[in-house]
Amino acid sequence: MSVTLTGQDRPELQKAIEEIVDSGFAGVQLRVNDERGEWVGSAGVRKLGERAKPPTNGRFRIGSTTKTFTATVVLQLVAEGKIRLDSPADGYLPRFGLDRRITVRMLLQHTSGLFNYTGEYYDDGTVAPGIPWQGQEYVDNQFHTYQPEELVRLALSKPARFEPGTDWSYSNTNYVLAKLLIEEVTGRSFAEEMQRLILQPLGLSGTVVPGASPEIPEPHAHGYYRYEHAGQWKVVDVTRFNVSWISAAGDMISTTEDLQTFFSALMSGKLLPDHLLAEMRTLHPKLGYGLGLFVEETDGGGTIFHHNGGFFGWAALMYSTPDGRKTLTASLTTGDAELDFAATADAFQKAHQRLVKEVFCGGKTEVAAAT
Repeated sequence: MSVTLTGQDRPELQKAIEEIVDSGFAGVQLRVNDERGEWVGSAGVRKLGERAKPPTNGRFRIGSTTKTFTATVVLQLVAEGKIRLDSPADGYLPRFGLDRRITVRMLLQHTSGLFNYTGEYYDDGTVAPGIPWQGQEYVDNQFHTYQPEELVRLALSKPARFEPGTDWSYSNTNYVLAKLLIEEVTGRSFAEEMQRLILQPLGLSGTVVPGASPEIPEPHAHGYYRYEHAGQWKVVDVTRFNVSWISAAGDMISTTEDLQTFFSALMSGKLLPDHLLAEMRTLHPKLGYGLGLFVEETDGGGTIFHHNGGFFGWAALMYSTPDGRKTLTASLTTGDAELDFAATADAFQKAHQRLVKEVFCGGKTEVAAAT
């Protein structure tokens, strides 16, 4: 039986999330499950101009944490014999004319070389733009619906980053193709397969595949986007947002409780056969990415798996030990702090490192840099 702890029981965790708010975030909600039981807490505000804290059972946009869900569904379909991991993706999706060397595995591991339709940042500092994803143009598209095929075709109209399988580069295009692959082999929508294979079996009633809907079911905090336009700084509430622009690469909504249930079940072998969980954990040496998840080695000698996510207004954390027994799940919302994009990213990096250190290293040792 799980024991629910309070802020007084784990003052170091409450202090950590309060420090995160002080660094410039509007709100944080955190859930930790470990040998001491379950601890839940929040800090900051639910909405700018109000005093109420973010609800600890609140829903939030999980961004690229969605990729772990998407990869798990693909691997479950591999287990059902509907997909072959090392078969050409083109064999399932011939309408795109994909390079026949690109396999399903390469999509999940970001080794396909396909252009990232949200834009590419190259080592020499140059940027190749994709769809509008920041600034006034991003805000103006707040309720625009993108079709997955449209996103894929934009990516395919651009030069590939490298020959398939020869390097690693994070590309949202891979996971939009994974969504279309799921729908092609099952004849059902991505949302229906997610419900059949993960949400219903695990009872994840707080998790949503929103499609083109801009809504977040209550209760929830609010996320904000601060940007510069025409020489002036603006802050807009981006809680209601059509996130079809990110599709199955990052569109899902969840709760800290559902993320904990999902990731613990995945890590403990309840969702995939052992051989496919082993495939998922087989890492590309560049940044330690498996099939839909990252790995970190702590200085204390431990191993933790994770996939964090976020875009303007929102961030999600999802960490676990390899056996699923110790987990950290969290949501962070941005507010009106005077942080530009780089400063926000830096603040997020420091925030989640602070939490990981506290939970998985006892607050005493540093953890290797997260990705």
